[in-house]
This record gives sequence, C-alpha cells and structure tokens, in this order.
Amino acid sequence: MELTRYASPLGTIFLAADNGALAGLWLEGQKYFAATLDEAAVERDDLPVFRQAAAWLDAYFAKQPLPDLPPLAPKGSDFRQVVWRLLLEIPYG
Repeated sequence: MELTRYASPLGTIFLAADNGALAGLWLEGQKYFAATLDEAAVERDDLPVFRQAAAWLDAYFAKQPLPDLPPLAPKGSDFRQVVWRLLLEIPYG
C-alpha cells in the first residue's frame, strides 16, 4: 500500500492506494483513522491514482463539475462493500 496527504479546506486528508486503486481516505484524527491501512504502507506522492484523486477533490471543494472518480478498491466488510457501491449511485449535488 502507498499513502499520501491532501491539504483540504477540512484539514489534512490521507489517501491510501493498493495496486493502483484508491483503497482508503481518512480525515486526520477521525474515529477510524487509517483503520484498514497496511502497517507496511509507504508514503508516495507520485502515483497516478493520487493525482486523479487530488483532481477530483480539488473540483469537489471548488464546487466545479467533477471529473471521473479514480479507480476505487476500498477495504472493508461485505456489508460495507454493498453500502459503498450504493453510495456511488447517488448523484452529485
């Protein structure tokens, strides 16, 4: 797993990637901060998935049209996987 930081209007957001897909996103200090982050994660800022995620977050916080989501591969229980798939069906705004 790889890890990077994104400076947002809400504070620092940590992004984790696994095999080229976004595997986690946490606000610094949140209740389950980095709960699924692999202990062997290394910090890297140069991955395409992190650039895509940053572009998406930049557009979101600027209230601009959103680009396509980066590849997603969140880690969680079967129940959470179902919920996350349903959340992707909610339109922006």
